[in-house]
Amino acid sequence: MKTRARSILTVGVAAFALFSATAPSQAQITVWDPTNHVQNVLQAARALQQINNQITSLQNEAQGLINQARNLASLPYSSLQQLQQSVQRTQQLLGQAQRIAYDVQQIDRAFTTTYGAANPTASQAEMIAGARERWQTSVAALQDALKVQAGVVGNIDTNRAQMSALIGSSQSATGALQAAQAGNQLLALQAQQLADLTAAVAAQGRAASLEAAQRAAAQDQGREQLRRFLTPGQGYQPSTVTMFHNR
Repeated sequence: MKTRARSILTVGVAAFALFSATAPSQAQITVWDPTNHVQNVLQAARALQQINNQITSLQNEAQGLINQARNLASLPYSSLQQLQQSVQRTQQLLGQAQRIAYDVQQIDRAFTTTYGAANPTASQAEMIAGARERWQTSVAALQDALKVQAGVVGNIDTNRAQMSALIGSSQSATGALQAAQAGNQLLALQAQQLADLTAAVAAQGRAASLEAAQRAAAQDQGREQLRRFLTPGQGYQPSTVTMFHNR
């Protein structure tokens, strides 16, 4: 009996020891902590939000680089050459001025001599030659003015085409630089038109001034001729006149 009881006790102790060794492991596998699970989900959500923020920031930076590239893009159209050609044509017409041109020293010499006061010692032939020279100068100035005006009118078609092209380029500009360049070229076009207007006014003014100077010189010369006519002379002096020649 003692031996049997001892065997039963041994088996019971072994079973208790086995249960004590295995029970904690099974408890760790089956236990679920909801607080820890919520914290893990929140951490994952925060990490995902940070990733989304970084993606948005990279997209904004990429768009900023694209906008900068557009703002730095140069205007593909340029009217500079056409405008320079128009200005050169007008300058050439002004440079073709006949006789008294746009030169201060030349004008001073002309108004000292040709358009100066009538010379009381000049002969009648010299007075007639001076009057004719002044008339020819006035006619040449009128011709020069008409040529400049014709050149300015000829530039109108070119200016109209350039204005249309520049306005189209300005409206289709993709960036600030293109818009600024289109605006600068429009200002250059206006400057060229003002240059044409200045040239036309100068040529017309030159012709009018020379015409007025011619009238003033003619009046002074007329007074000198009248003075000579009214100045008492030696009167009639008899002289021998041969009517027939003996052969």
